[in-house]
Amino acid sequence: MLIHAVLGFSVLETLVLAAVLLAWADRVAGARLLAAFLTGISLWMVGNELPNWLGPETEPVAMRLLATAPFASALFFHFCTVFCRVDLGRWGVAAAYALGGCATVVSMVLVPGHLIHHRDIGWIAVADTVGAVASMAWVILGIGGVAVLVHALLRARQSGDGQKFRQIAAVTASCLWGLLCLAGYGIAVLDLPIYPFPLLGLPLYSLILVYGILRYGVFVANAWARRALVWALLLALGAVVLALTPLLPFESRWLGGLAVAASVLALNGPVRRVAERLVYPGGEVSIADLGAWRSALLSADTPQALAQQAAQLLGQRIGTQVEVHLGGPLAPATPAIPPAGTPQLVCSPGPQGWQTTLQGWDAAPPGPRHVAELFGTVVAEAAARVEQSQQFAARERERQLQARLAELGALAATVAHDIRNPLNIISMAVAAAPADTRREVADQVARIAHLTNDLLDFAKPWKLVPRELDLAAHVRTAAQRLPAVTLGAGLAQPLPLHADPRRIDQALTNLLENARTALASGAAEPYGAADIAAATAHSPVHIDAETTDNAVLLHICDAGPGVPDEIRSRLFEPFASRSPGGTGLGLAIVARIMAAHGGSVALTERPPWSTCFTLHFPLTPPP
Repeated sequence: MLIHAVLGFSVLETLVLAAVLLAWADRVAGARLLAAFLTGISLWMVGNELPNWLGPETEPVAMRLLATAPFASALFFHFCTVFCRVDLGRWGVAAAYALGGCATVVSMVLVPGHLIHHRDIGWIAVADTVGAVASMAWVILGIGGVAVLVHALLRARQSGDGQKFRQIAAVTASCLWGLLCLAGYGIAVLDLPIYPFPLLGLPLYSLILVYGILRYGVFVANAWARRALVWALLLALGAVVLALTPLLPFESRWLGGLAVAASVLALNGPVRRVAERLVYPGGEVSIADLGAWRSALLSADTPQALAQQAAQLLGQRIGTQVEVHLGGPLAPATPAIPPAGTPQLVCSPGPQGWQTTLQGWDAAPPGPRHVAELFGTVVAEAAARVEQSQQFAARERERQLQARLAELGALAATVAHDIRNPLNIISMAVAAAPADTRREVADQVARIAHLTNDLLDFAKPWKLVPRELDLAAHVRTAAQRLPAVTLGAGLAQPLPLHADPRRIDQALTNLLENARTALASGAAEPYGAADIAAATAHSPVHIDAETTDNAVLLHICDAGPGVPDEIRSRLFEPFASRSPGGTGLGLAIVARIMAAHGGSVALTERPPWSTCFTLHFPLTPPP
């Protein structure tokens, strides 16, 4: 009989949905209680159908399975209080379990009813006095659970919590649907002259209950619902076409089957679009939309422009403010902190390329979330394009830099060769001059020689020879060359690095020489006399280090005159110097050494010091 097949399917479906809830128990409050309640519903349905499956001799077992209904109602009541966050205290929940448990035990000890045969259903259980009393228990618990749901529904509506309101409304609707389906048993028990058709809708009870809860908490449930709805509609369509085939002027099973297949194939697209609109209201995305998004994002050639353009497009589509963040190599140095509650689309590289994740979308309806997921695929494509473009631009800049360095190296070698002989002649020519003149000429000759050596070192190609070293030990050695240098607590322990020791020593020497030259030109007071006095009370130069999760930071600070504003933007370019007698190549060489190690050097603020250079050494060496 059709009704027994439907009820058997409902038992299997309910158990599967209970397993699904257990798999995602961390996503929904009270999911384990709901899974236990659905298991109780399955036992109750098995008790009703067991005599029809195996015969009336199974009546004792069937009656005891039906006796579990009050305890299942206690589980439902407890679920409602947890799901709706209604605190009844320990005694309130304990009273519900006591009522349901006692009614179940009494029904199992004393037979709650007997079987009768119905013309449409077959064997059906009818309650005796004990069963009627036990039924009052589960009716009371059921009404209590529904009352909790209605109270929470009104509270969610007043607070404006749309997601909670929709979830509670789905649970409430499933309860009303369940009562409507159970009316089929009432039709049979009262022996009304109509078919108990409401029982045919019982499989939808657990489906509405579980999907209504998971719809906003487990987004993949919507994808499954869309597929299931498509298949259901196509099967219903095929059944309608099959029912209409007898109206054809000829009779042929082959042609009938062909008509069904042709109808299903022809209407497959429209049916899918209908299912899309039903499951994702407001989330329809066409091929034209995807093309328009791709075209709009083509104009973004930087990560910042891409994130801004993507946030604007998605925000306009769903009608709310959205933040788009790019991770990995395109992440900004100082990421902005979005306002609290703002949904975010985060795009980052992964093993399979760029991928997007949604953060802060828990309260969003499925439609906008579906739009955001599809939009994320377009953003991932654009991010991959921007990354490739930046990599190409970086390679081109490196090629141009190497070409300029090669030209500069050839020029420097020529200049160095041509200038050394005149310098030697000048030095010898003033040998008989007064001491002050000799000293002045010697200083200028040394300055020109230093400039020549720096120029040669900066311009010539060189390759790192990295090995394991202790940065703290190298700093302590370099600090001995400059008097009055203090070392911070960060240098008291080893700082292991994989780097070229000769180039690291060169960078440290250049920075310490830079500090010495700056101090020789006189101290300034960018932070006030008291601060500078405090900084220089022990030493005018201070070196310290700190370790983060992925880098070692080395700070070299001094209390010199500071860096003029006009050269801050080009401080690490060749021939930019903060000291009157500097060559302007020392900091450029430091920047080149740090870049070769995959790190960087930056001018930072660390009061009370007027100047502080921070070296950033990555713990993972560059490839």
